[in-house]
Amino acid sequence: MHPALNREQAEIIFQRSEEIVSSVDIETAVARMAGEIKQAVGDEFPLVLSVMGGAAVFTGMLLPRLDFPLEFDYIHLTRYRNMTQGGEMQWRVSPAESVKDRVVLVLDDILDGGQTMAAMRDRILEMGARRFLSAVLCEKDPTPGSVDVKPLQPDFCGCVVPNRYVFGCGMDAQGYWRNLPAIRALTAEI
Repeated sequence: MHPALNREQAEIIFQRSEEIVSSVDIETAVARMAGEIKQAVGDEFPLVLSVMGGAAVFTGMLLPRLDFPLEFDYIHLTRYRNMTQGGEMQWRVSPAESVKDRVVLVLDDILDGGQTMAAMRDRILEMGARRFLSAVLCEKDPTPGSVDVKPLQPDFCGCVVPNRYVFGCGMDAQGYWRNLPAIRALTAEI
């Protein structure tokens, strides 16, 4: 885990980044996703699970647009813990037994390599969910020439971002800048 930064160090992170998805484009993508989700599960009374902490902003933007009955809860599985590369998976809050026989929609901020979402899918299906769906604010484009295959594709995706370290809209850079309304990408190492 990186040590805590001071304000000046957090500002340097911002200065070494560029906006890659505007707040207007984020709002448009979330509105589109809400329509797609309503069409897919609006008649199902789904259980919607938000992945804390990155998906908090995305969830807050999306939930008010889902104008059909649903149940809401959260889970927390992490690999990053304020680092820029994923490590060992750690369940902080597991899914509740209420997933059994339900259509479960998991909301997350980003699908990078897909291992974390695949682990959530596997756990939720093992617990008896009838159907698993995922919605992510953004998905990372694979590295050009990469032969790595993601273990799943999101059912709903707001936007595709380059394979760079991104932050904003709930995603952090060393624990900071989750509060930005747009998505930024680092242009230099931090």
